[in-house]
Amino acid sequence: MDVFTEFTFDLDDFVPFRDLPEEAQRLLETLNAPPRLVVHLALVHGAAAEIFDALHARWPDLTIDRDDVLFGSAIHDVGKILHLNELTGPGNKHEQDGPGVLQQHGVSPERSRFARTHGTWETEQDFALEDCLVALADHCWKGCRSEALETMVARRIAESLGIETWEAFMGLDEVVSEVASRGEERLAWQCRASV
Repeated sequence: MDVFTEFTFDLDDFVPFRDLPEEAQRLLETLNAPPRLVVHLALVHGAAAEIFDALHARWPDLTIDRDDVLFGSAIHDVGKILHLNELTGPGNKHEQDGPGVLQQHGVSPERSRFARTHGTWETEQDFALEDCLVALADHCWKGCRSEALETMVARRIAESLGIETWEAFMGLDEVVSEVASRGEERLAWQCRASV
C-alpha cells in the first residue's frame, strides 16, 4: 500500500513486511485506514507468515488454512478504525466492533471472526488453530511471549499430529523465539508510521 512509501529503506535494514492479501488491501484502502494501523497489520501479518512457514517446514502434515491465517492477521485490528485511541493506547472495543466493520464490507462472518478472536482467545469456546496462530502472531510480533497461548497452540498441534505436547511445545518455542527476537525492530517500524 502507499503508506509504505513514507519509509526510506537501507539494503541492510530488516524489512518485516510481506504483501498483504489483496482482499485485505482493498478493505484497508476503502476504509481509509490510518498509516499506523496499516503498518501494524502488515507487521503482524509478516509475523504470522513466518510462524506459518516455520510450522509447515517442521510439520508438513499439520493441517492449517494458510489463507485464513494470513487474512486474519492482515485484518485482526480493523476495528481500531472506529476506536483510534486504541492505536496508541489500551482497549478492546475494536475486538467487539471489528467483525461488524468487516461484515458491512462483504467479509463473511467466518472470516471476520479474526477481528474478535485475536483478543478473546482465552474465553473462546470454538477456537480453531488458525485463530490461535493469529493471536500468537499478535503477541510475538513485538517480542512478547505468552506461555498460556503458546501452550494452547502446542496442545492443538500435538492433538492434530498425534505427538506429545512437550514435543510440539519444544518445536513451537523455537519458532516463536525466532519471530519474537526481532520484536524491537518491528516496533521501530511501527513507530515510524503516523497515527
